[in-house]
Amino acid sequence: MTYLDAFRLAKGALSARTVYSEPCERDGVTVIAAATIHGGGGGGSGMGMVTEGAGFGVVARPAGAFVIRGSSVRWRPAIDVNRLIGTVGAVVVAVLITRR
Repeated sequence: MTYLDAFRLAKGALSARTVYSEPCERDGVTVIAAATIHGGGGGGSGMGMVTEGAGFGVVARPAGAFVIRGSSVRWRPAIDVNRLIGTVGAVVVAVLITRR
């Protein structure tokens, strides 16, 4: 992959359409899902024999959704149950360790 290829991938991967879904409407309620996006890239080159390289990666996680009903807009956050359980577990362990 060349540098130019990596930039083309980045341009296509990081856009508003990646963060927000198409609106979904049912029974007068419109929902627009949203995600958090993290991306990164890197590249290199070399001496001697022709060497070049580049890479790019994107991670997306649900953040929540905008719920539109009439003129009211509400934000409903997505809850990552695994992260919640891990956080509660870490707090419990920390409390147990500090009690000794």
